Amino acid sequence: MTTPDTQRPRPGSDILRTALRRNIGAMAGGTVLMGLYQAGETAFPIALGLIVEYTLRDRHLGSLGLSVAALAVIITTVSLSWRFGMRVLQKANTTEAHRWRVRVAACGLQPVARDLDLKSGEVLTIATEDADQTADIIEVVPLLVSSLVAVVVAAVALGLADIRLGLLVIVGTVAILSVLGVMSRRIGSSTREQQARVARAGAKVADLITGLRPLHGFGGNQAAFRSYRRVSAEARNQAITVARVNGVYAGTALALNAVLAAAVTLTAGWLAFEGRINIGELVMAVGLAQFIMEPLKMFSEMPKYVMMARASAERMALVLSAPPVTTPGTERPAAGGNLEIDCVRYGALRELKFRVSAGEFVAVTAYQPRAAADLASVLAGNTPPHAYEGALRLGGRETADLSIEAVRAHMLVNPYDGEIFAGTLRSNIDPSGTSGSVAEAVEASMLTDVVALHREGLDHAVRDRGANLSGGQRQRLSLARALAADTDVLVLHDPTTAVDAVTEQLIARNIAELRRGRTTVVLTSSPALLDAADRVLVLDDGAVTAEDSHRNLLATDEAYCRAVAR
Repeated sequence: MTTPDTQRPRPGSDILRTALRRNIGAMAGGTVLMGLYQAGETAFPIALGLIVEYTLRDRHLGSLGLSVAALAVIITTVSLSWRFGMRVLQKANTTEAHRWRVRVAACGLQPVARDLDLKSGEVLTIATEDADQTADIIEVVPLLVSSLVAVVVAAVALGLADIRLGLLVIVGTVAILSVLGVMSRRIGSSTREQQARVARAGAKVADLITGLRPLHGFGGNQAAFRSYRRVSAEARNQAITVARVNGVYAGTALALNAVLAAAVTLTAGWLAFEGRINIGELVMAVGLAQFIMEPLKMFSEMPKYVMMARASAERMALVLSAPPVTTPGTERPAAGGNLEIDCVRYGALRELKFRVSAGEFVAVTAYQPRAAADLASVLAGNTPPHAYEGALRLGGRETADLSIEAVRAHMLVNPYDGEIFAGTLRSNIDPSGTSGSVAEAVEASMLTDVVALHREGLDHAVRDRGANLSGGQRQRLSLARALAADTDVLVLHDPTTAVDAVTEQLIARNIAELRRGRTTVVLTSSPALLDAADRVLVLDDGAVTAEDSHRNLLATDEAYCRAVAR
């Protein structure tokens, strides 16, 4: 029997490094183009200063025309480099976000460690918002480098005019980044907490939608609403805190940048007044003091986005680094449909032992519903092999030694509360679009009346969670999907609890006919399904206490008769 995977957890920094490493080409190209953009932006006031200087000195029309042409080249470079640079970076960003969304979704669909306490709504938030914010690092780094290029070019140009101007830009930039670097840590921690609270609110909504009907049934909808309102209010308050911190950060960055630009302008004016720089250099310094505001603003915002990307990456690591419930094997089950439960002890199950031969239709009725639920959990793989005693064998091999893909391709366990997805009847029955037995599955599940009721037939739209279908229609739709999968072994858990007795009789007969020659196990107390089975196993106190045909058990076992009679 295998043990849980104990791989080292993958931190958020590893995720960021992976994102940067596999987009190095796009980032290099984007950095060059955005560097050209920033260099062109910075070159504009430098060119203006030179034009003023040489035009006033030479007063030559040809020099003026050449200067105008040079400005046109700079403007064209700025326009094209920005356009194509952002195109390269945003394409890489969206592609990387897609990769992480797929990775998180794939992990969310696999059994993961139970101690994470992450609900489906939280995983959804991680797979969308956090994946997008993590991928933003692809744009952040090139923009950071290009902004640094602009600051360096401005510092060098001003330093050539007067060393004090260049040093003022360098010292001022370092001071600004030091202050904002400290503030960005607060943004990172606040953002991480906000994302967690939003995810919890999303998970609460998902839970409420799932249990909406039962809540209305016993009048608990108001209490549930108050519970969600409290969680949502916590998320709102944290969002306000994050907005406040971001506002302080942006205001501080803008004020510091303005102070630096004003200092450069005033210093240049004082140097010009003292005669230490000429008019052209003064024009250049004033222009650079204005133009440098944009790269400084971008440069100062980058630490914030880096911290936000890191916070999102850390949340993604919660899912991506979670070990699976069990380390799957690599083998495949032998041909056929043998299914064997060998002395399994788990939950309400006590030394449960039985075998279903290939092609047999077996019904299992449990006097304690908990035992049926625990058996379904073991069969579905929701319970890891190390969590129960005994063995589950499929095709003569223990499921612990089989790959997850092989188990799922060979055996399907359809839960009693099968999920219905937004789409159409057809897409719910045959999600992959590859089944060749959709029509037969619709007939067998008695879903024909639902199909005939709508002009679109199987293309009739279905809302999320089957909100526009009745309980019986949703159950039959889930059953049709299980039958259309046409697996070697099919396990159904209470597939007809929401249909009337006549429909139940027809469904039981249809399942037996459609599944003839393939292994079928039904966990049920339905007399119709029990009568259609080749053999009935009775579970009492977690173990098989009786085994025979339904009619023989009715005639000989009084406890069985009381349990299944309706």
